Amino acid sequence: MINITWDTVFKELDLVDNMGTTIYGIPKGGMIVAGFLKHAKTTHDPSKATLFLDDVKDSGWTEQFYKDKFSQTPFVALFDKTKHYQNEWIVFPWEADHPNGEDTIEQNIVRQLQFIGEDPKRSGIVDTPKRMVKAWQETFSGYKQNPADFFTSFDDENQKFGGLVYLKDIEFFSTCEHHWLPFYGKALVAYIPDGPVLGASKMARLVDVFAKRLQMQERIAEQVTEAIMTHLKPLGAACMIEAKHMCIACRGVKKQHSVMGYNSLKGVFLENSHMGIAARNELMLISR
Repeated sequence: MINITWDTVFKELDLVDNMGTTIYGIPKGGMIVAGFLKHAKTTHDPSKATLFLDDVKDSGWTEQFYKDKFSQTPFVALFDKTKHYQNEWIVFPWEADHPNGEDTIEQNIVRQLQFIGEDPKRSGIVDTPKRMVKAWQETFSGYKQNPADFFTSFDDENQKFGGLVYLKDIEFFSTCEHHWLPFYGKALVAYIPDGPVLGASKMARLVDVFAKRLQMQERIAEQVTEAIMTHLKPLGAACMIEAKHMCIACRGVKKQHSVMGYNSLKGVFLENSHMGIAARNELMLISR
């Protein structure tokens, strides 16, 4: 979490204030910072603006929205998270100065509860925002972990390991990026070493570091095998995942017993050589 000071805001705002333009503050944060301009003109009509001003650029969605409508009008954000403060939650001074301003994430959850028709002050709900933030910190902890940190390997100079190394029945829980609903299942991770071998627990942790993000099942498998190929440099790597998706079970087609599978194969597992065919056959055998 990054706390932005008023001094930092005014320093960035001075650069905009001297442009001599007519500024439209993007609701809501852009309207706040535009209110502190001393010299530049402001307008409530975006069609009359010569500059759009926002407090922060994060995903870039807001900028693209206004560019699609007003392609000739420049867009400026005081803080661009695509360049600075990446993956950090920014707290602006007008949020921190507000009662419980440090809980801005929780305040957003309160608004979501109101949107669905719930009473945030109800006794059973009043602590839900705090509990959700705590749960999210665990559920999405993969964003703050570097897969490279899990590659503790062992190298026996007197022994050449050429067989298939695998860990199966790796339980995982993840969250569908399309509907924000959970999916869960088991993964099999395998590789054929060309030197060092990976610590057994690290294979399970590697699945978790990618699963604990907003995800697609296919992407988890691809990210696992790509990480192994990049950091361990084996002859080949494989990740096979089967999972149940709540977005299928409790909405849409509502098929509660369906299981989705995906296999990611890299290196020798994709070859039509004798070794490649043998590796695939062994992988299929152990996956049963």
